Amino acid sequence: MVATNQSFNEGAVSFAHVYPNAPIEIQMITKWPGQPEAAGDSKIPTLVAYQNKEVIACGAEARDFLGDEEYEVARWFKLHLHPDSMKVSDNPPAYGSNESSPSTIEIPPLPTGVNLTQVYSTFLRYMFICSMTFFEANTPNGTAIWNRLRNEMVIILCTPNGWDAVQQGFLKRAALQAGLVDSAEDADLRIEFVTEGEASVHYALARTHGHTWLKKGSIFAVTDAGGSTVDSTLYECKELTPKVILEEVCASECVQAGGIFVDREAESMLKEKLKESKFGDDATVHDMVDIFEKKTKRLFNGTQDSNIIDFGGRRDNDREHSIIQGKITLTKSEVGRTFDDVTMRTVNSCLKLLRGRKIQYLLLVGGFGESPYLRSRLKEVFTNKGTEIVTAEEPSKKAAAEGATIWYTKQLVVARASRYTIGITICPKYNAKDREHHLRKRLVYDDADGFKRLPGEFRVWVNKDTKMDQEFRMEYASRRNYTTKPASLAKFSIEVLAWEGDSPTKWTNDSNGEILPKMRRLCSVQADLSHLLPHLTQQKSATTGSKYWTVQFKVLITFGGTRLRARLQWTEAGKTKEGPIQVVTDSFS
Repeated sequence: MVATNQSFNEGAVSFAHVYPNAPIEIQMITKWPGQPEAAGDSKIPTLVAYQNKEVIACGAEARDFLGDEEYEVARWFKLHLHPDSMKVSDNPPAYGSNESSPSTIEIPPLPTGVNLTQVYSTFLRYMFICSMTFFEANTPNGTAIWNRLRNEMVIILCTPNGWDAVQQGFLKRAALQAGLVDSAEDADLRIEFVTEGEASVHYALARTHGHTWLKKGSIFAVTDAGGSTVDSTLYECKELTPKVILEEVCASECVQAGGIFVDREAESMLKEKLKESKFGDDATVHDMVDIFEKKTKRLFNGTQDSNIIDFGGRRDNDREHSIIQGKITLTKSEVGRTFDDVTMRTVNSCLKLLRGRKIQYLLLVGGFGESPYLRSRLKEVFTNKGTEIVTAEEPSKKAAAEGATIWYTKQLVVARASRYTIGITICPKYNAKDREHHLRKRLVYDDADGFKRLPGEFRVWVNKDTKMDQEFRMEYASRRNYTTKPASLAKFSIEVLAWEGDSPTKWTNDSNGEILPKMRRLCSVQADLSHLLPHLTQQKSATTGSKYWTVQFKVLITFGGTRLRARLQWTEAGKTKEGPIQVVTDSFS
């Protein structure tokens, strides 16, 4: 099994070669092209360099092309996949401003003539090839083993808590284009998805001596503070023996925050501070921010009165702007302000998750989770609430990637809470006495069964915060009516919708037929009904007395696990039959 996790600026891969009667050993890929031989770093930059739409380099090797006008480098491309709800209202306000309503996040454009699927498939292919090279070089008989298992290995992809079937569908298509799988059917069989939050809880329990604090019935939180998102989930321990079993207590939280936003605040602060200095040009500030990210941000704990960024040489001086011999000094207040917005958002997200519940432990993992300042601020808030902040024994920048493989081997979480209300649009019989029906009368149509019907009513399948175990599923009885007997049956399709509003809704659209702002398409389920043609039955309309034809069937949708699955069910000669249904998501450009 091979597991990958891509943050906004870094990626990592873990793997395990499992065979009978041997303990499972999980390893990280620690050698990547363009990195120093002795570095042993499990993370690589998520960069793809292009020249005239042609791939030039990936990962660390693509760094050499940043800033070169002859090349275009795709970076932060994960942000293009975030749903709109994560792109708006989560962007930090400008440095020093009093803005209370943040604007839409700025996402670097993709290289000219290159679409998101191409970028993702290129980087997935690159990670996969590097993983193969590492495995073959570090495993006895590695080449033969890889070739033998190449078309059988399980591929695990980590995604933020805020992603769902839409992003999963995109990643499947990208994996297919990358050559990781051979077909859409192969992707359904071999690609697994796990949220970064769930992967992180598996990592955290394996790396925090969970046996010393985890008890049956205990409720604890896991916060994965990464590069661009902070994912928080609340769990209850249901069992300890013979294995640990966890259930999500409520819908998880995913907020647009993380290390990237501290860097952006630092850039804004430095540009403002140096706007009258000869060192305030974009290139110099970029170098300062790079050093800030690698050192200052990682060491700052809120107590250092002065913080030095060593960016230049001995002749680089501007005492008026705190620059002496190529070193700029920042005050505690200046550095602290770069953290404030992200820290506040992280704390608020955790508080929203807890909703007043008292918990004993909050497990903090992720690259940004290693920030001493973030840890100290979280301790300030939660220690007063009786909550202890627990951190991993090892650096947790690889938490999601390694945790994904642990997740697949242990499967500790058996129930998950829906992050939104899920349902479909139905067409009830029109009721002229119903005020809301009357407001929508322009949308009424005549069905083949003689009844007037009104599209747009929301039938709820799963309410927000509903706990769903692995076998949780819904049955939807459907029928198709025809005024004349059809020669063939077209493909059946129904849209599955997600309602992200705070209060329930009876409708999916307004009185003009426009979809409501917080209603969005999650996916559609599609099936070929041609084999049901012999099962058409003739009926008589109760209202007009005219004859029409109908076919009946059920759609079975399984929500348990980490992805949505569906089957078609019908009755044939008194026996229940089942057939495949395809889950289709929107395409990204």
